[in-house]
Amino acid sequence: MEHFEIIGGKKLNGEIEVNGAKNSAVAVLAGSIINKGKTTLKNMPRIEEVNRWIEILESMGAKIDRHEKTLVIIPPKKIRINSLNEKAAKRTRSVVLLLGALAGKLKNYSIPQAGGCELGSRTVRPHLFVLEKFGVKIKTKEGSYEVNTRKFRSAKKVVLYESGDTVTETALMAAAQIPKETIIKMASANYMVQDLCFFLQKLGVEIMGIGSTTLKIKGKKDIKKDITYEISEDPIEAMFFISLAITTKSALLIKKCPIEFLELELLKLEKMGQQFSITKEYLSLNGRTILVDIKIRPSELNALEDKIHGLPFPGLNMDNLPFFVPIAMVAKGKTLIHDWVYENRAIYFTELNRLGAKITLLDPHRVYIEGPTKIKSAEMMSPPALRPAAIILVVMLAAKGKSVLRNVYSVNRGYEKLEERLRKLGADIKTVSD
Repeated sequence: MEHFEIIGGKKLNGEIEVNGAKNSAVAVLAGSIINKGKTTLKNMPRIEEVNRWIEILESMGAKIDRHEKTLVIIPPKKIRINSLNEKAAKRTRSVVLLLGALAGKLKNYSIPQAGGCELGSRTVRPHLFVLEKFGVKIKTKEGSYEVNTRKFRSAKKVVLYESGDTVTETALMAAAQIPKETIIKMASANYMVQDLCFFLQKLGVEIMGIGSTTLKIKGKKDIKKDITYEISEDPIEAMFFISLAITTKSALLIKKCPIEFLELELLKLEKMGQQFSITKEYLSLNGRTILVDIKIRPSELNALEDKIHGLPFPGLNMDNLPFFVPIAMVAKGKTLIHDWVYENRAIYFTELNRLGAKITLLDPHRVYIEGPTKIKSAEMMSPPALRPAAIILVVMLAAKGKSVLRNVYSVNRGYEKLEERLRKLGADIKTVSD
């Protein structure tokens, strides 16, 4: 078990580059199952979530060569689903993507029920409903899903039960394996969905409407193509460093920020009084994602009169919402944050009271945050959820004195070599192990 020891309260400085997106990485790794050819993936973040997917794919027979941020995946001649690494699968909620990825590959299969962040009863029903449209029958058993795809067929038009990221990816991967047109309505247009679309296009799948809520897909029954794809940069990691700079009142240059997925967040910050500058736009190495560099400067902030809440893209990103909690702690006034998607995440926000926050839980989805507050150090256990754990780390880095964040696996699921990168910015942080 690893822990972070932090001497906080230090002003940070310098520049940091945003890594490849975690959620894009897992979507494309699932999508690689569709390809019978060699898949080379670049800009892959070296994080625990990706490690779990490598273990999953290797257990199914794939050969994976890993060098720095590049993965080369050689598919198996026959997928060994009965050898699936259940321990790895149960540690990532994104394993649910196997439902769609395997739909055109196997007639019968079983996958474990998803694990990952503990954020309440995030249902898989939307995945089951959408795959029903493709003729897939799924039975829910204790700890697993039993899947029968013998009647796997074209769905023509699918209306998603909710505009979710992973359910859109499930629908995309199923449609990509059918050589007829499928229309997906109420689709998510978020960054990881776009990344998966770009990847599938490289495999020869025809997709129209990328970036909108209606997608038209014409798939291929048999896909065998050697391709290379570069994962886009992570807007959620960019927001981590934006929140860190603001909370510690530091000047940071954050490079390679995918601006299309940060524009509303930056507008909210601008109206709070945050000063920043943005460089000229340029393209990511995938040739599709628009990037900028953002310079954050120390500023005096005032709370917004309006509530801050997440929405499907192009709204404020659900996973960026928690990073407004530390920001609200240093802003003058009272901020209402409404996290309506997850049953438990707002409850985790109140853990910051141990670090000096004045957070009142109104119900399982809403909190009031009064600021500015005097942040203090503490020793705490990391929550079993990535973003709540990350914001505790942000506040600890702003708190004078020694803080300890115990069992940081949740953080390592989503952030690569974070201790090393923070130290380069001037943070006093080290990892200790039991």
